[in-house]
Amino acid sequence: MNTLRQALLEYLAMRRSLGFRLKKVAPRLLDFVAFIEQQHALYITVPLALAWAKQPLDAQLATWAQRLSFVRSFARYRRATDPRTEVPPAELLPFRPKRARPYLYSDREIRDLLHAAPRLQRRGLQPDTYYCLLGLMSVSGIRVSEVQNLKLQDVDLKERVLTIRGAKFGKDRLVPLHPSTCQVLTRYLARRQRMWAKRTVSNYLFVSSRGNRLDDGDIRRTFYTLSREIGLRGSADSRGPRLHDLRQNAESRKMPSDTA
Repeated sequence: MNTLRQALLEYLAMRRSLGFRLKKVAPRLLDFVAFIEQQHALYITVPLALAWAKQPLDAQLATWAQRLSFVRSFARYRRATDPRTEVPPAELLPFRPKRARPYLYSDREIRDLLHAAPRLQRRGLQPDTYYCLLGLMSVSGIRVSEVQNLKLQDVDLKERVLTIRGAKFGKDRLVPLHPSTCQVLTRYLARRQRMWAKRTVSNYLFVSSRGNRLDDGDIRRTFYTLSREIGLRGSADSRGPRLHDLRQNAESRKMPSDTA
């Protein structure tokens, strides 16, 4: 019979072969197996799974519930080869996260958000970058990570299509572009080429002032700044319309002509 650690590696390999990335799951389960080994246990038990899941002690219930859910899925897999395995019941550490209510932006709110971008107090191409990034999200329905990872070769303006690589389940997909979007991107790419003509820059479509891929945190902070400027959020609000909500009803919009 293979060890629990060997079984975990097989489980992770199986899940990855199905397209799951397991960025959070894999390190957590490796830590869990290390915990089991420290207890000199040979198989998963409910008390041990619960003891591990409730670390750290000051964590929120949602964190405990998520950790236990990782173990629960692995335990179901392991039980097929080791009947001694105990699967934590679903009612143990129950938690139902509150799903954020999607916000439907009006066309005017989208225009206000984009037209505020050129007024950003940023150097170089950054105001244009955020105008195009937010506009592209609002009309194409792509995710934050997907727009962040777009490379120049993924933008085919002749065929009016974006290639989204490594999307959900690791698959690529094509996203059609409206002619108005292609016009805005054409102007942006011309400015980008002039800006970086004599300096080193990565081949990501949207880059920072240093020429690197945009940081996720900076994208979100910029969005919050623009949201407060146009009144979508109050100056002290920690909640409000989200960047992710730009994806809602994207197929019905055209990208406004940039004003820069």
